[in-house]
Amino acid sequence: MRENYLTVKGYGESEIVISKSRFLTYIERAETEEDALIFIERIKKMHRQATHNCSAYIIGEHDHIQKANDDGEPSGTAGVPMLEVLKKQGLKDTVVVVTRYFGGIKLGGGGLIRAYGKATTEGLLAAQVVERKLHHSMKVAIDYTWLGKVENEIRSSVYTLEEIRYLDGVEVIVSVLKEDEEVFRNWITEITNGQAIISFEHAHFIEFNVK
Repeated sequence: MRENYLTVKGYGESEIVISKSRFLTYIERAETEEDALIFIERIKKMHRQATHNCSAYIIGEHDHIQKANDDGEPSGTAGVPMLEVLKKQGLKDTVVVVTRYFGGIKLGGGGLIRAYGKATTEGLLAAQVVERKLHHSMKVAIDYTWLGKVENEIRSSVYTLEEIRYLDGVEVIVSVLKEDEEVFRNWITEITNGQAIISFEHAHFIEFNVK
């Protein structure tokens, strides 16, 4: 299972005008190729009259699915530079469509590459890049006499208190970065004098905005 990776927060769109041509960018997270293809088709239906609806996507833990489509632009001048922007920024599970309405002025191969690359970059700013970090929910089972100290220590720490379950004893559920699990276990053991039973509950991702 992947641990920490970059992707887009969600849907985003932007528009730029270059030499009278309009470039409208649409970006979305896509965790499967089917998701990407559905999104591309949806944008194409929105812009049936557009000159071009170029697309690119990169999917999978090891980027094993990478596709680029020039949709009528000269080969390698649209989809590929769009895909290169996604790769350069280290993004995963991301699909982008750039719709072009021709303004009457030809841009040439180099101009098209720059235009589609810039349009993709602007779209990513609108969609917002996030880093998804793998966390473990850890259960700390303690006697009620330890609750005050444990709760206070956790709330003043870098860890996130998710839930407190009041049962025969107390179960404190804490979100911890996967790579910090051993440090967390040692820390809890120390502050409870070894009186806590610490166990793994489940894994989940938490997203952080990338500036």
